[in-house]
Amino acid sequence: MRILLSNDDGYFSPGIECLAETLSVEAEVTVVAPERDRSGASNSLTLDRPLSLRRVANGFYYVNGTPTDCVHLAVTGMFDDLPDMVVSGINLGPNMGDDTLYSGTVAAATEGYLLGIPSVAVSLCRKSAEHFETASRVALEVVRLLRKQKLREPLLLNVNVPDLPYDQLQGWEVTRLGKRHRAENVIRSVTPRDEVVYWVGAAGPAQDAGEGTDFHAVAHRRVSITPLRIDLTHNAQLPMVRGWFER
Repeated sequence: MRILLSNDDGYFSPGIECLAETLSVEAEVTVVAPERDRSGASNSLTLDRPLSLRRVANGFYYVNGTPTDCVHLAVTGMFDDLPDMVVSGINLGPNMGDDTLYSGTVAAATEGYLLGIPSVAVSLCRKSAEHFETASRVALEVVRLLRKQKLREPLLLNVNVPDLPYDQLQGWEVTRLGKRHRAENVIRSVTPRDEVVYWVGAAGPAQDAGEGTDFHAVAHRRVSITPLRIDLTHNAQLPMVRGWFER
């Protein structure tokens, strides 16, 4: 089995190092990750300049681009055959609810999914994450479970793991995405050169965090697993909008 491993925190992140070591007991792992932290990069591709691919002493590859660039380059430029799976993470902090739209971690997995490969995004739900071994063990169990399935179509899973020792987890839950309130306002600041700049505000608190959501599962010490799809069509509004253009 061959796994392509990427992330959005950079090839030097402790999360990707721990995950690569853990998954290597199950598969041949190739790491292709951004050269720097690209959190919040979403599904962006770099189209205005060429990308470079370099290898460091531990065998990891890094790309001067986005998480999506990394997976796209690896799958379409490095490998002769498709990898069996794409895994992205371990992210420093959660990727739940609306965060998935902005997440570079989820974006790397999404690119694998769009290229026809079963893909998993793994996040550890605290920014000052400590228990990488827990998230790595969960990821390994997900990979082993997926390997046994006879999938009729590509699968994209978003996995969020409470930042706890493994034996303190309260199980697993298949969830839907919750929703947040609107983000905090941008923060205005002035540089030493007297230039006005703005920092993007923090994400808002959870609004839809009831039973069945990813927020609820993690808050109750359970691993949240959400199957995602990439179809932005608002099917319920199709008849209404068609009506606008009928003559």
